[in-house]
This record gives sequence, structure tokens and C-alpha cells, in this order.
Amino acid sequence: MKRSWPRNDASQVPATLPLVRVIAMPADANPNGDIFGGWLLAQMDLAGGSLAAQRAQGRCATVAVDGMVFHEPVFVGDEVSCYGELVRTGRTSMTVRIEAWRRHLASDEVRKVTEAIFTYVAIGENRRPRPLPAIPYPARSATDPCS
Repeated sequence: MKRSWPRNDASQVPATLPLVRVIAMPADANPNGDIFGGWLLAQMDLAGGSLAAQRAQGRCATVAVDGMVFHEPVFVGDEVSCYGELVRTGRTSMTVRIEAWRRHLASDEVRKVTEAIFTYVAIGENRRPRPLPAIPYPARSATDPCS
């Protein structure tokens, strides 16, 4: 089954703040100046791991990456921003969708370069999976019309 992700329209940049924003440096590139896919994957994993750790309220481990497709290259000097959203939670696991966008600093052109689905598991002190904590619901006030 092929996914149909939105393509590279800059108007589709997520409205949220990025989870990670970094400049691609020469040490991250091959001799032709193209950034290694593994470096970009690592930035996306850091972004997704941050979101997962917030939800899990603690340590998490990456257990899977699904469906990563590179639409365009990233070059030395590009600003890379990773955006994410929590799409599903299980008893111990979280599924996070991450998009990576690049901004060419000289032209200010913004393009989506890749996206992927990451799965994380909450990890306890014994380094074994642990249940996700319940999400506390906000207390309702006496003046809340939904009470």
C-alpha cells in the first residue's frame, strides 16, 4: 500500500513549532555536499523521541521506523526543521509522525524532504517496557459551561 503524503508546498509547513531545528554542516555530508540520509533520520528520531518522552513522562526507546521516503536532498547550509505529532498510543507504545523540512537560507525556499512514522516504547528503570501514565484531564470550574 502506497501512502499519499502532501508534497512540497511551503504553505503546508506545520503551524506548530519544530521539535528540532538544526543547520546541516559539512561533517554531515558526502563529498558532493549532499547530507547523509542517516543524519536526517537521526534528527527525526531525536524529534520524535522528545515528543514521546513528554507523553511517557520519562525514558523511551525507538523500536521501529516505517515508511521513510526521501523526496528531495538536503544540502550543507540548509536549515532542517522536524515537526511531529502523536498519532496513536497503546499500553506501552506511542506512534509518532515526523516530517522534515529544509529551508535554503539564501533564497528562503522551504521544502518538505521526508516524513516517517516512528514507534517508541516507554521504558522503566529496569530497562523494560512500562505502561504509559494516564493523561490527567483538566479540572472543570463551576463557571465552565461544559460542566
